[in-house]
Amino acid sequence: MTAYIARRLVGAVPLVIGIATIIFFILSLAPGDPTSLYFGPNVSPEAIAQMRRNLGLDQPVHVRYVRWLAAFLTGDFGFSIARSRPVAELILEILPNTLLLSACALALAFLVGVVLGVIQAVRQYSPADAALSVGALFFYSMPSFWLALMLILVFSLNAKTRWDWPIWFPASGMTSVDYEFLSPLERLRDRLLHLTLPALSLALVLAAGVARYTRSSMLEVIRQDYIRTARAKGLDEARVIFKHALRNALIPVVTLVGLYLPFLFSGAVFVETVFAWPGMGRLVVEAISQRDYPVVMAGSFLFAVIVVIGNLIADVLYAVVDPRIRYE
Repeated sequence: MTAYIARRLVGAVPLVIGIATIIFFILSLAPGDPTSLYFGPNVSPEAIAQMRRNLGLDQPVHVRYVRWLAAFLTGDFGFSIARSRPVAELILEILPNTLLLSACALALAFLVGVVLGVIQAVRQYSPADAALSVGALFFYSMPSFWLALMLILVFSLNAKTRWDWPIWFPASGMTSVDYEFLSPLERLRDRLLHLTLPALSLALVLAAGVARYTRSSMLEVIRQDYIRTARAKGLDEARVIFKHALRNALIPVVTLVGLYLPFLFSGAVFVETVFAWPGMGRLVVEAISQRDYPVVMAGSFLFAVIVVIGNLIADVLYAVVDPRIRYE
């Protein structure tokens, strides 16, 4: 297993470099550059030209690419033009917020999706199966940013003004304004309340897909001969379902971990913007509007790396779920 993981990591290096190259040239083809933000009647063309020279934008694209790639491979992501800070410093400060949101959303999506999928499979063609199928299709077809807005309307904006409900879940930020004055337990509660709506916005959309995959896989597994044999031996139905059937049914579901990571991080871009969550997605959106290309390239590159790692994790989980699979 260790040798397989090492081979995959080595093979991912040219893939990651290729992704970084594509990102660089796509941004190079974009109209304008970071100095266009400073155009104005009070800024002379000479000052703009000097600024372009300071940023290296007066060089040919192939020269800029070689310099950028050489710095990138050494871990130097450049300097944020809009924030006047090293990009690596910004990423180290903000990335944990995105990882927290994404990890909670992914765990919640699989927990809810697997449970609902098992219920649907065990009660196939029942009213519960039909209701859950309709609900899954409803959430599966719903954009995460639209769901985020609806959750804000129901649980935050209209909760107090229209229905006179208490506002349990804040609609923006990671913490309250009085966070520094709270006790450790109150701080944990405050963080969880701020995390609930953004995590639900991402998790419900993904959970619908997980539920459909789990239902289909479970229906195939519970019709196998070894399941009938387990029931004939007199085993408890819960043990048959959760010990014998579910573990085998999870094998195709595990692949969704790698497949859902791109959707998770792309959805986080919009959800973090809607909830003012200080994460990588919001940082990249603001950098695009400010034409802060070093931040955009570093953020896009980091998302690509996380997706590659996610696919590797999905392959490793195959062997964890199914002992018959070995990567030698």
